[in-house]
Amino acid sequence: MPVRIGGFGGAAGLAEWMAAAGVTHLVDATHPFAAQISAHAVAAAARIGVPLVALTRPPWQAEAGDRWRHVADIAGAVAALAGPAEHVLLALGRMHVAAFATQPQHHYVLRFVDPPAARPVLPDHHLVVDRGPFTVAGDRALIAAHGIQRIVCKNAGGSGARAKLVAARELGVPVLMIDRPVLPERASVDSVAAVFGWLADHDADRGV
Repeated sequence: MPVRIGGFGGAAGLAEWMAAAGVTHLVDATHPFAAQISAHAVAAAARIGVPLVALTRPPWQAEAGDRWRHVADIAGAVAALAGPAEHVLLALGRMHVAAFATQPQHHYVLRFVDPPAARPVLPDHHLVVDRGPFTVAGDRALIAAHGIQRIVCKNAGGSGARAKLVAARELGVPVLMIDRPVLPERASVDSVAAVFGWLADHDADRGV
């Protein structure tokens, strides 16, 4: 199976590449927060008349006992942390950590999959290097050990990172939930089996 790594040059570049490669159906299986490439995929598919479906995990839904505050984006999460110092678990990965330096009063606990190449810029932080899937017991212990008073996370959905939300509910810890970006209208499914069903409905040859 051919593999391509790297960008395409926007929606126009993606459309040109798909046309040259003879792509007849497009499945967008990117991360729920990969808004730019998903928007480009919708535009590119429309440009060359290729049907598109998105494979995406259903977002998490608050349950009884959850203390969620919804914000639209990283900037909203940073603004929501204005106030007295707290112990905050940033469960966001490394990409957006620097934005929180504008709220330096907090003690941040960072959980990364791999050790960072450079020290995070947050003045007061503790780094945990760990790889999921995580367990409720493990995340409950993490929250308790660091005295976490608030969790900041993206609504990525799925089961691998959900444990922190269950642990937060059990311990009464509030969560700043960053909602998913708004994307252009598109067909979507939530399982690989449903993708194959969609392909069959759209007369796709799975061998191509």
